[in-house]
Amino acid sequence: MLKRLLLMVVWGCLPSYSYSDSIAPYFGTTGNAAVGGNTWSMDGVLPVPPGLDINGVIYNYTIQKNVDDSVNVHVQNENAAGTGYIFRETDEWKPGSLGGTEIRKVVPVIPNIPRASWGTGSIEVEGPGSVKDPNVVYMYKVDPCYDPQFDPNCPGYKIPIPEIPEVDVSSIYDATKDENVNLATEETNTDQYEEEKIAENENEEDEEEKKEMRLEAALAAVDNSEMFAQSFAQSQILAAMNKAVNITSYNSATISGGVYKESIVLKDRKIEDNKKGLRNGLAQQLLHEKMVQSQYN
Repeated sequence: MLKRLLLMVVWGCLPSYSYSDSIAPYFGTTGNAAVGGNTWSMDGVLPVPPGLDINGVIYNYTIQKNVDDSVNVHVQNENAAGTGYIFRETDEWKPGSLGGTEIRKVVPVIPNIPRASWGTGSIEVEGPGSVKDPNVVYMYKVDPCYDPQFDPNCPGYKIPIPEIPEVDVSSIYDATKDENVNLATEETNTDQYEEEKIAENENEEDEEEKKEMRLEAALAAVDNSEMFAQSFAQSQILAAMNKAVNITSYNSATISGGVYKESIVLKDRKIEDNKKGLRNGLAQQLLHEKMVQSQYN
């Protein structure tokens, strides 16, 4: 029953938004705020993201009292932004109610109250009685677009404009102290400069011609040396050949000649066929035809 009531309260507190899923408000619940006693600080209970509002309180406890006693129990939070209480729920236990009775409540907070307004929480017992096993849970909603700059899709988002610091260029670079600039601004003698340039070009041309002449002379010397070496090598080869011919001695010999007649005479001029060879050739032919014919079977 308590879960069904809680779902109804949360559903009723849901506002309509057109944000995307990535920036849509989300809901949550805290742990037991009264786990350490009947007084607690909200800084240790609530999460810290901006845009958090509390939209409900769930609590339960067991009353300890005599049947004839009247006891009031207050579940409350001080107003951190002013005086009094930002939230206070009172349970009246009149005479006749039994001690040991447990109570469970879901108290919606409408409208949603920002986190900054929630001061110290407590359970206050007024009268001869006490509470046992208190459990206080806060339901909250977080709107990421509480800060419009959280996401470009948030309403009121402004494109950030970077701040460009002003820089004093003169403190970084002074053109009047640049040596290259000073050299460029000095007055020069144009005629003298042109004459020096022409003389320099002529000297360069003369030097290039001298280099070409030295290169041609070197190449000619190389060609002459190569031709001389080839001619000398050929003369050495011819001299060696002549020497070998002069040293060699020749012997004369006579080889008997004549006609060599055929000495083999056939008695009959008919050569019989080789029957055994014919049979082998025929067998191979038949085997070949059989192999060829087997391809079409």
